[in-house]
This record gives sequence, structure tokens and C-alpha cells, in this order.
Amino acid sequence: MSVSFEGIGRWCATFLAGDVEQGDPVKISANGTVAACSAGDDFCGVAVSERDGACSVQLGGFITLPYSGTAPTVGYTALCADGTGGVKAGGTASYLTVDVDTTEKTVTILL
Repeated sequence: MSVSFEGIGRWCATFLAGDVEQGDPVKISANGTVAACSAGDDFCGVAVSERDGACSVQLGGFITLPYSGTAPTVGYTALCADGTGGVKAGGTASYLTVDVDTTEKTVTILL
């Protein structure tokens, strides 16, 4: 039996977008605006779609992201953006980590 967290508790908001691509961890960069995170930045959500200078940002629910560096641990763990569209261990924000796939280098977290 497979375990899936896809779509559980997912909610999104629309923001104006700077240089953002789908899948990027994002941060608030100005009023009502998000930008892609640099390495080490705390992130508020993940861009799930982008079009015409706006993007939908997932702010809550479970999401699977690529990670770099040392594999995160399950449980509550500090994560930050890695600057290449994924996350890495570190930062000041903790997320509930429910799955770490060291083969695929992905981590499933609750935003």
C-alpha cells in the first residue's frame, strides 16, 4: 500500500510575481508580491503556477520538494531555500517533515 499526502490541506493565494517559476520556494518581496528565494532564505510557500506576472502560491498543506545537501530528518525540522528551486536543512522556520526520499532527493512537508 502506498502512502500519499498529495492535496491534503492545500490552500493557495495569488500574488504579483517577480522572477518566479513554478515549483520555486518564494518569499514576500513587496506588498502583495513574491520573489524566488535565494540560498538560505526562509520561504513562505511554493509557486504552483505562474502566468502574466502573477502566481498562485501554496501557503498551506502538504507539498513535496527537491532538497540539496544533507537529507532532512522526519519530524519538525528547520528548512530554508537552497537557491536552486529546492530546500535544504537550516533557516529559522520549522516544518513538519513526513517523508524523505533519499533516492529521489525529495522531502514532503506541511507548510
